[in-house]
Amino acid sequence: MKKTMTAWILAAALAGVTLSGCGGKAQTETSAETTAAAAETTAEAAAETAAETTAAEAAVETVAPGAGGTIGVTYVKSPLNVPSIVEKDQKIFEKAFAPMGYEISYSELTTGPEQTQALASGDIQFLYAVGATSVILSASNGADIKIISTYSRSPEAFKLFSADDAIQSPEDLRGKSVAGPKGTILHELLVAYLAGAGMTEDDIEFLAMDIPSSQAALAGGSVDAALLAGPTAYNMEKDGFHIVTDGTGLTEATIVVATSSAYAESHPEEVKTFLAAQQQVLDYIADNEDAAMEATAVETELTGDAVREMYPMYDFDMTIRDSDITAMEKTEKFMLENGMIENEVDIQDLILEME
Repeated sequence: MKKTMTAWILAAALAGVTLSGCGGKAQTETSAETTAAAAETTAEAAAETAAETTAAEAAVETVAPGAGGTIGVTYVKSPLNVPSIVEKDQKIFEKAFAPMGYEISYSELTTGPEQTQALASGDIQFLYAVGATSVILSASNGADIKIISTYSRSPEAFKLFSADDAIQSPEDLRGKSVAGPKGTILHELLVAYLAGAGMTEDDIEFLAMDIPSSQAALAGGSVDAALLAGPTAYNMEKDGFHIVTDGTGLTEATIVVATSSAYAESHPEEVKTFLAAQQQVLDYIADNEDAAMEATAVETELTGDAVREMYPMYDFDMTIRDSDITAMEKTEKFMLENGMIENEVDIQDLILEME
């Protein structure tokens, strides 16, 4: 009996060991298969993610530089247009429009009529710094022009100079020759100054010239007075020329940014991109004032101290304030009453609000 029991126990033990060994082998094989399947799934997911990323990158890179065409922007650095100088120096517009396939073309048109005519012809898409007087004049003549933001306000920076200290009042200008850019804020300043004494442009000899030519004419003695702004005004003041008046109380010197309604309607994303880039310029100046002043000094051929002395005269906030609208309405009324425009202009209708 004992031998029989022992045999049975041994047989059972061997059977248990055999079954246990088979079970362990099955579990090992199942675990290996699961691990392999998981690895395969992970590899497939990674491959899909990589493919999607590559596709997305390829979609962005399909827009080649210049494929979208060229966007024309005016580059006006006078009187002291720090944002324009900094923007070009840092290529902020170029970087903003590159993903859309555009290149930026700068046009150094400085007078209002030249700028608004270029906009009307389609040669320029954005007037980055144009006097409100020029916009009003263009709109009065029936042109398609819209204001999309403010560029600056700087009445102190616009001045009327003479070489004769005896010219102290509008009456002292009667019969005198005055040089300056026609259809601009400086022109408005002159007419407003004369109106203060009941005079008009007919009481003087007005010679239409750009700012550098006006400066040269006054320095050379070929005119009695000249309308100047920015670096030219600063240099003439330092050279001892007499300041007859500046724009304080005569004009708000509102400078704006404009485009056409036709362009805005057909290219709304481009207009939004431009406005965002304009704010980037102002943010850069705020965060890098020393670099902005240095870039401006180099471009205007002024000293850094001179730029810093003049900079506080300018307010470059791009927001179209209620006070800006009021100032432009005042300018429109003034221009109408003084025969500078023939048709009334609704300032509110001139402002284009992007959704």
